[in-house]
Amino acid sequence: MTSKERAELKSQAMTMDSIFQIGKASLTPQMTQAIRDALHARELIKISVLKNCTDDPKELARILAERTGSQVVQVIGKKIVLYKLNPEKEKKRKDAAKK
Repeated sequence: MTSKERAELKSQAMTMDSIFQIGKASLTPQMTQAIRDALHARELIKISVLKNCTDDPKELARILAERTGSQVVQVIGKKIVLYKLNPEKEKKRKDAAKK
């Protein structure tokens, strides 16, 4: 991912709400699967790490990226932004651009 692409994704993430919250239970297999599904549907997601989670947000972001095949766009405080390109959506965008 280039710095230009990362900057564009960061700007898109600024207006987004978090769709997941990681709490006391930290990362469960169910949470990881739900995040994987959300990345497939949305490509770009924001996750909040709650105060009662004792894990480091940067470490959680690295683990999630590894387990979901996504890329960490940014980690600011207790917010994580992940991105994973969906090839089906990319094809639809290219087809729509041709019309």
